[in-house]
Amino acid sequence: MRICVLSDTHIPDRYDALPEQLVAEIKQSDLVIHAGDFTSFELYQQLKRLKPVKAVRGNMDAAELREELKDKEIFSVQKFKIGIMHGYGKPEKIVETISGNFDPSFDLVIFGHSHEPCQEKIGKTIYFNPGSPTDKIFAPYNAFGLVEIDGDLRARIEKITK
Repeated sequence: MRICVLSDTHIPDRYDALPEQLVAEIKQSDLVIHAGDFTSFELYQQLKRLKPVKAVRGNMDAAELREELKDKEIFSVQKFKIGIMHGYGKPEKIVETISGNFDPSFDLVIFGHSHEPCQEKIGKTIYFNPGSPTDKIFAPYNAFGLVEIDGDLRARIEKITK
């Protein structure tokens, strides 16, 4: 299974549309995970027309999204336990903040909020922030994530190059 992971897209307030490189990756994926701050309900609907979507609401999301989505999602893919949460608080303490919301039984915890790509393993849990594909407010580059599950779970950050 191939999963495209996004967060902090902030469309249309900071960017008009998803980068073409990211759209191409979404089309090749089996699932999209969005860790909040779509900002517009239209982007959420657009993604759902392309692929199945697992998502949480972010602090900047429109009222419609805040009503539709939860703060936290937990699900499994094959034998792997996955959690999603947007995040809150200071960007420099985001992993510490997020890890306090999930127990050590998780294999992968996806989050956003800081816009900065991050992949850190604590115990067996990978804490994974795909960064923002559209906004570099706290990050050196725009990015998204890819997760591949085929008996093993592998996650990686992909820089937006186009």
